[in-house]
Amino acid sequence: MKWIIFDYGNVLSLAQPDAEVDAMAAAAGADPAAFRQGYWKHRLDFDRGTLTACAYWSAVLGREVPAEEAARLVAMDVASWSHPDEDAVALLGELLAAGRGVALLSNAPAETSDGIDLLPWIAAIPHRFYSARMSMLKPDREIFDEVARVLGADPAEAVFVDDRPDNVAGAEAAGMTGVLYTGAADLRRRLA
Repeated sequence: MKWIIFDYGNVLSLAQPDAEVDAMAAAAGADPAAFRQGYWKHRLDFDRGTLTACAYWSAVLGREVPAEEAARLVAMDVASWSHPDEDAVALLGELLAAGRGVALLSNAPAETSDGIDLLPWIAAIPHRFYSARMSMLKPDREIFDEVARVLGADPAEAVFVDDRPDNVAGAEAAGMTGVLYTGAADLRRRLA
C-alpha cells in the first residue's frame, strides 16, 4: 500500500475526557447532559462547515453565543481532543520515519482543525484533510474520492484507518482498503 490515511479522533487522539466535556458545559452555564446532546446533535453540520462557530455553539446551548464565548468554547473543544493515543502516535512516527505515504482525514470543523494542525504530532503529517475545509463529510464517497485525487493515489493503493464502521465502509466503497481501528497493536499487525 502506498498510502495510509488516518482518522484523527479516537485513532490518533484519545476520546474526549468526560471531565473536559463537563468543563465546557460548566463554562457555558449548561446542564452537562443537555450540553452533550446538543454537542452531537449539531456536530455534523459544524464538521461540514455549514455552521460557523457562533452558530454551532448557539445551537448547542439554545441561546445566542457571542464570538468571544464561541472562541473560548472552541479552544476548550480543541483541548479536549488533543490527548494523543501514544501507541498510535508512535506507529505514525515510525511510518513517517520510514518514508511511507501518510495522510490524515478527519471530520472536523475549520476552527477545530486549525487547533489540531498546531499539535506537533499532527503537524508532522504532510497531507491533512478536514471535512469543513472540503465541505464534505465521511462516510460520503466524495470525500474519499477527493482525498485520493489530491494525493494522486489509486484508491486501491490506500488504506484508511478509522474507529467508525460507517467511515470504514465509505472508504471501501471508494475502492480503498478499510481498517477498523481497535488499537495500535492490532493496526501494527495489519499493516505489517
